[in-house]
Amino acid sequence: MLGFLQGFSYGLFLTCLPWLLVGLVNPRLAVPVEPPGRLQVILRYALVVPFISLLLWLTSLWGGFGPTLTGWLAGLVAVPVALPLERRLRGWLARRREKLRQAVRASEETRRRAQQQRDAHEADLAVLDPARPPADADDLVLALCRAKQGLVDARRPDLAVQADRVYSRYRHVLEVMGSRFDSGELAFARARGLVVEVCRTAVDTLDAMASRASGVANVDGDFVRRRLSREGRALGGQERAALVRRLELLEETEKGLRELAARNESALTVLDDTAVSLARIETGRPQASVTTEQALEELRRFVSRADRYGRGRS
Repeated sequence: MLGFLQGFSYGLFLTCLPWLLVGLVNPRLAVPVEPPGRLQVILRYALVVPFISLLLWLTSLWGGFGPTLTGWLAGLVAVPVALPLERRLRGWLARRREKLRQAVRASEETRRRAQQQRDAHEADLAVLDPARPPADADDLVLALCRAKQGLVDARRPDLAVQADRVYSRYRHVLEVMGSRFDSGELAFARARGLVVEVCRTAVDTLDAMASRASGVANVDGDFVRRRLSREGRALGGQERAALVRRLELLEETEKGLRELAARNESALTVLDDTAVSLARIETGRPQASVTTEQALEELRRFVSRADRYGRGRS
């Protein structure tokens, strides 16, 4: 065994120079990495493979056996045999990583759709159709339709659902307000004006989101990441800097969109607080002539005397 290792180390070392020359001429023939490059050839056949052969040679010295012919032949064919095997292994690993990335993207897409469904449910299914606004739509609702269409055109349906949520809150608050006040009351006009003002600020935020999202609508972040991961070393400095800058623009835009979305969430919370506060207002007359406690007490007395009525009849 030690003689085989010694012969193998000699044969492997002798193949370093020929494979180095072949790789400098055509790197694809000498290295299994993608994309192939001359730097990988130099590292592999001027450092890594000679270091491996030196370790094998030192390991085989202490036994005192000479190199065998079988070891020589195995060392000479080690590189051409290992290259296709390593290519297959790297290809399998790359496919596995790609499947994992696709699974992660599919999971994120499923989570995003589920979030959209929850948002739509939260909006009480009051979905605006920008092409066909509601028949009783006022200026605010028409502005919400335009803002939603802008977000849809910017390829951000996940953000466009915020227009539906604002519309739902607006409609719900007006319904609660109408059940508590007469339309001619000063309190009704004052409260409605404040609600409209809050909703208009939400519309302005949606318009700002659509403007920012449209600026990067044509930038494919997944494509840029794939190019950087697969061809990062082969890309020129200027092209690589341009791709990195695209990713930075996407990240900056997403951060700004998240901040604007948070601002709209604050407006939605204010509308919810308004609806709850208005629902607590008691403006009508009570329908019962007695209080709840009195009615319960009278009912208990009637039940306790029910048996007397039955015995009296018998």
